[in-house]
Amino acid sequence: MLQRIRDRSTSWGAKIIIGAVIATMALFGVDSLVGLLSSDGEDVATVNGQSITRQQVELQVQRAIRSGQVPPEQERQLRGQVLDQLISTSLLDQYAEGGGLHLSESQLDSMIVSLPEFQDQNGRFSRELFKNRLASAGYTPLAFRAQLRDDMQRQQLQQGLSASEFMLDDEQQQLAALQNQTRSYRYQQLDASALDQMPEVTEADLDTYYQEHRGSYQRPEQVKLAYLVLDRRDLANEVEVDEADLRARYAERASDAERRVSHIMVTFGDQRSREEAVARLEQVRERLAAGESFAALAAEVSDDSSTSDSGGDLGVISRGFFGEAFEEAAFSLDEGQVSDIVETDNGLHLLEVTEIEMPSFEALRDELRDQAALSGVDDIFNQRAQQLIDESFAADDLASIAEDVGVELETSGWVSASGAEGVLAEPGVMDAAFSDDVLEEGFNSEVIELDEDRRLVLRVSEHRPATTLALDDVRERVSEAVRQQKVRDALVALAESRVAALRDGSVEAIDWQGVEAASRQSGGEAPAAANALAFRLPHPEGDSPVYGQTATRNGVVLVALDAVQTGDAAAASESRAAQLVERLRAQSAVSGLLEQLRNDAEIERL
Repeated sequence: MLQRIRDRSTSWGAKIIIGAVIATMALFGVDSLVGLLSSDGEDVATVNGQSITRQQVELQVQRAIRSGQVPPEQERQLRGQVLDQLISTSLLDQYAEGGGLHLSESQLDSMIVSLPEFQDQNGRFSRELFKNRLASAGYTPLAFRAQLRDDMQRQQLQQGLSASEFMLDDEQQQLAALQNQTRSYRYQQLDASALDQMPEVTEADLDTYYQEHRGSYQRPEQVKLAYLVLDRRDLANEVEVDEADLRARYAERASDAERRVSHIMVTFGDQRSREEAVARLEQVRERLAAGESFAALAAEVSDDSSTSDSGGDLGVISRGFFGEAFEEAAFSLDEGQVSDIVETDNGLHLLEVTEIEMPSFEALRDELRDQAALSGVDDIFNQRAQQLIDESFAADDLASIAEDVGVELETSGWVSASGAEGVLAEPGVMDAAFSDDVLEEGFNSEVIELDEDRRLVLRVSEHRPATTLALDDVRERVSEAVRQQKVRDALVALAESRVAALRDGSVEAIDWQGVEAASRQSGGEAPAAANALAFRLPHPEGDSPVYGQTATRNGVVLVALDAVQTGDAAAASESRAAQLVERLRAQSAVSGLLEQLRNDAEIERL
């Protein structure tokens, strides 16, 4: 019996969870995805006629900053890298689409519910975790779903390309030896403090830099908005809720709460009659009444061998899996209670509820109060929502509507289509603000349904077009950019002079930091850029080090490569070598494909 129950719960449970995912996505609305990924914004590049918009670039930049991958001060430098990445992914997506690669909706659903990032401590999909973690990363569920589809199709493409490549055994051994190679080197970091004097920034420098980077100092089209928000929760806060209503709601929720159930099953048919099975369970009930434990009797009496050794424990159950009679009995019991005899297709049962997964009434009081209050204002909310629709259609302002509907008139500062915050950043709001009817004709927007509890209407109070900001308006930003560039150039020049002096032996003593036997993956406390450079430099000849320099996030680093230790190909396990080969084959195949696609594509940076 238990195995069949588990089989049912596996298949139907997955469908229910996937349904919850889809329902969660639906709550955010299709407009959220369209608003994020539409191509209506200003184009910054085209790939074979397909647009890449400034909005797409900004979205990826902000996600990288929000997730902590890139510090905010590197935002400007990041944009070029993001655009290059979007061009590459556009090429791969076009190639995959042309090749007929496809991912079904059910595959996406199953993948989403199986991701550990969205599972609770019990390994079950959590809608709350799903929404919160996507929101913190700057995704709506629908945008995440679209991104996941693209990523998985690219993975299919990469796997297909790597599977078509091969490598000879001696090439694999050579690759393993290179991978296990270690290097010993010294390094010195140079930052602004290494300069004898800070570079001077002149007015001519500012003007030259500004003219060369005018595109970085664009002010987007902006508006100031007046808006009203009708919120069901604000109405609910004014409602008095009866204590008896709260208790009734708690009892109703408790009747459906998940619970841990144990059972003692007695079958009938070949070995015993139904009457004998009933008699056997009646004896069990008498022994329970006399004080014997349910778990001990399950081990002794139950015919369900898969649970008898664990005291008859069926685990935590939910409604919808066990049949009407079984669930009616299980969900009518309080914790510690034992049911009457229950008959199912598999036999007769006694059920015991050992635990109910339900917070206390006091822990849920505020939530129950909110639910009761919200349900109590349905009529008035619907009436005021309709009043908001009717009056905003014809009114020439929002102030009179605010008074009639009983909500506060709110205003914003200057805001762009992609720079809104708070309620104005919710799906559909800025689309409405920049629509022709609202922006050009001066009408109130249609009433926007933010969610089931909130409605919003807005109008534009001021508008200013996109423009390039004057140098005086961005002088501080330009000055800082020029200063950083001049410091970087000065450090590069200093590093080059020191490397030249090291090579001819004329340099004074340098305070080096030493690294012994660094691997390609780790140089200990050395900067990643220093370790990468050490593995790019040629082998030293004899006792003479090889010198080099490279830029880092905060300056320049000098490297003196002293020795190269040959890697042992035999030291790498067969599985690690195979994984390395597979990864490098995939990288090589994708890089080669991208190079070909770039050469054949029509790519225009605007």
